[in-house]
Amino acid sequence: MSDLSDKSEHTEFSNDDVSRSENGLSTALATPQNEAVVNTDTPDAVKTEAPEPTEVAPGPPPDGGMQAWLQVLGAFFLAMNSWGIVNSFGVYQTYYVTGILSNETPSNISWIGSIQAFLLLLVGIATGPIYDAGHFQTLIRLGSFLTVFGLMMTSISTEYYQVMLAQAICVGLGSGCLFVPSFAILPQYFSTRKALATGVAASGSSLGGIIYPIVFYKLEPQIGFAWATRVLGFIALAGFVVSLSVMRVRVLPKQKRALLEPAAFKEIPYTFFTAGLFFSFIGLYTPIFYVQSYAIQEGITNQNLGFYLLPILNAGSVFGRILPNFIADKSGPLNMLIPCALAAGILCFGWIGIQDVPGLVVFALLYGFFSGAFVSLPPTAIVSLSPSLGVVGTRMGMCFGLTSFGILIGTPVSGALLTTTGSWEGTQVFAGATVLLALICLLIARGAKNGLKIAVKA
Repeated sequence: MSDLSDKSEHTEFSNDDVSRSENGLSTALATPQNEAVVNTDTPDAVKTEAPEPTEVAPGPPPDGGMQAWLQVLGAFFLAMNSWGIVNSFGVYQTYYVTGILSNETPSNISWIGSIQAFLLLLVGIATGPIYDAGHFQTLIRLGSFLTVFGLMMTSISTEYYQVMLAQAICVGLGSGCLFVPSFAILPQYFSTRKALATGVAASGSSLGGIIYPIVFYKLEPQIGFAWATRVLGFIALAGFVVSLSVMRVRVLPKQKRALLEPAAFKEIPYTFFTAGLFFSFIGLYTPIFYVQSYAIQEGITNQNLGFYLLPILNAGSVFGRILPNFIADKSGPLNMLIPCALAAGILCFGWIGIQDVPGLVVFALLYGFFSGAFVSLPPTAIVSLSPSLGVVGTRMGMCFGLTSFGILIGTPVSGALLTTTGSWEGTQVFAGATVLLALICLLIARGAKNGLKIAVKA
């Protein structure tokens, strides 16, 4: 983003990263923004045109202050109304099975939620470079409109294809416009507290995952599916108004970025990190989508208590998106993601043996905590795996775009296993195995970046 930001003593990049960046950009970084460049190595020194005098160098990230934390507030509401809506699909999954889509299989219904989450991540391939090109406000406005419009159209849907178009595609596209910009803007305002700021912003998705299911569950019997869904749309609209009012890009990029950066995949840490996220999202959302149905169908809880398992899970993820990020500012994001992946994988296998209410409540809280890190920590990890802030948007877009295919196929495969076998064990083992496979990829990425020393920040 900003040359001077890259020079800042607060930068989070490692010495190796900075050295690579300086090799190619030493002249530019050594030159103040408003001075002409003079080549004194040759007799015929040539002066370049100075930038517009109205462009003032922004200086290093403030790492706090009113304006910086207002960006976190705005990003909080964007996360609440993008990932938060995705995290709420479990309540719709449960409703559709016995409601307006009762003639569809659980696997078919889960495609709605998985396509919604798929588009949230896939659209990042385009929104990353668009953000880098300086169109932050355009993305936020478009994403806000599509999300609210999609929810309103969902409220009048009665057929499977209508729900697919409104809730899966329209809301998914809107969420995709919001996701990358909401997190990519924070490194402009924070340096040493970057991970903490990202975690606080990401906790908005957990709050959305608590509020939206409860509001829908309480209102649907009283005012019907249509108006209950419209209320969610109005809540989202209020949050978007706050974000649009307070969020401002601090550093405008000097040039447009490429849509893709294929050279990034020559770097082993970035490649295996992306693979790790891909495998993690295949299995990660299976408990989020199915824990309510599991509790009710297995007769462990009644429908009323079974419903609250999803808000309980999302309540656990509030802490899972703040506390690991707070520690990550000291330990590094990869060093926090790896134990979280291990714990989430073990919990998926432990889910097989849970047959009582206290066990399910504890499972939901713990799984929410450890799975929550997979939303809040990856943006910070990608920053640490990038040679400069100028390519963060593009690299986030590529990583989350590829990861989107994992979340696309994960829950439908889980639903198909449930339908085919008639048993929950296949679904639970599938979720646990894919998350542990993600753990292996993250370990390789960490080892390639920082070696095998445990005490090294990574």
